[in-house]
Amino acid sequence: MGAVCLGRPVSRQQIAGALLSMAGVLVVLSRGQWSLLLQVRLVPGDMYVLLATLAWAFYSWLLSQPREPAELRTDWAAFLIAQVFFGLGWSGLLAAGEWALVDAHIRWGWPLVAALLYIAIGPAVVACRCWGLGMQRVGPAMAGFFTNLTPLFAALLSAAFLGELPQLYHGLAFLLIVGGIAGSARR
Repeated sequence: MGAVCLGRPVSRQQIAGALLSMAGVLVVLSRGQWSLLLQVRLVPGDMYVLLATLAWAFYSWLLSQPREPAELRTDWAAFLIAQVFFGLGWSGLLAAGEWALVDAHIRWGWPLVAALLYIAIGPAVVACRCWGLGMQRVGPAMAGFFTNLTPLFAALLSAAFLGELPQLYHGLAFLLIVGGIAGSARR
């Protein structure tokens, strides 16, 4: 994204690191059986995920652009407010459509309120702020590699909450992803 939109050069070392990290992600997705990748069928929702990934990459590069210190402190909040505005708009539109088509009702209670508060504070504010600080410190090229660790964190969370123990392919994937991160970070 930096090379395409902002003219930032990409080194061979970064490309090699990215390929190594993506190989690790593919190991997790295929559960260590490459033949499973041939069975993958994309559905329309996958296009939304790919578009969201491109938007996130562009957002991350925008965060890394040089700014004055005072401006830098307020930009993350402006980006967050824009996300909240568009998120509420789309969510409201889709919820209204669902309510018009089916007999759906919200059952308010403490579990739902607690879940909404967690989502509003955790991923929406704290995680976005931490991501923005990381972008400022290491730049989007390096921070982007760490998103490849998401499937491994999902495996660890499934072990913790669902009792699904990590498999050998998770270890291989971890080595590939971390190897890609370390290889691209070397000077």
